[in-house]
Amino acid sequence: MSETSTRMPALYIGHGAPPLLDDPVWSGQLRDLASTMARPKAILIVSAHWESAPLSLSASGPGTELVYDFGGFDAKYYRMRYDTPDASALAQRIAAMMPDTEPVHQHASRGLDHGAWVPLTIMYPEADIPVLQMSLPTHDPYKLLTLGSRLRELRDEGVLVIGSGFLTHGLPFLRDFSIDAAAPGWSVDFDHWAAEALSRGDVNELASYRTKAPGMPYAHPTVEHYTPLFVTLGAALDPEAPGDQVIDGYWMGLSKRSLLVA
Repeated sequence: MSETSTRMPALYIGHGAPPLLDDPVWSGQLRDLASTMARPKAILIVSAHWESAPLSLSASGPGTELVYDFGGFDAKYYRMRYDTPDASALAQRIAAMMPDTEPVHQHASRGLDHGAWVPLTIMYPEADIPVLQMSLPTHDPYKLLTLGSRLRELRDEGVLVIGSGFLTHGLPFLRDFSIDAAAPGWSVDFDHWAAEALSRGDVNELASYRTKAPGMPYAHPTVEHYTPLFVTLGAALDPEAPGDQVIDGYWMGLSKRSLLVA
């Protein structure tokens, strides 16, 4: 990939469920976030909904079918398309960046799952930017920081690196699934703890969430929606420099706090 003079940031964003597409508030926040950044040449996104080792990349061909990895929603969401251009140049670039001991598996047919295409449909609705999804190969924060650091130079080539999850994700413990539901105490406590740690750039505190974060394990009975944060932090020029917390608040009682790092 040829270089561009514009360094892209790295993001950690909440991706919501498909009804996010009909929420004017959060959709507006994601749309505004995209408008504040330079247009990326390509996008690499790590979603909570693809946990796979060894490290894998989605199919790079144009118009690859989406993954509709959800159930119980309106039929319209299963007819949605997000047909992005060929991303084979980005796939080759990423494969070349990884050490020989950690080969990258290229899927021939797997498309973007909803953790990728739902927010990108809002942020870049024209679907005219090449997009690749990378699997989440581990939940070890320090291994993910290392992975993010290997991806860092992509940002100088115009690639937007995104970790896509949800800062709290205790779905089994929710009682109200309306979009404007009050946030449970465990969600608020975890969100405030993370916001403070992010404001200090305290990576070690964030990495110690299992034992130090209030609201656990309710905030994350499984951790795949939290750990993409460490790919984003690893891709930062300085992982311990506080980023910009560009979105906050709650959706179905879950924290949609999002981070932009330089």
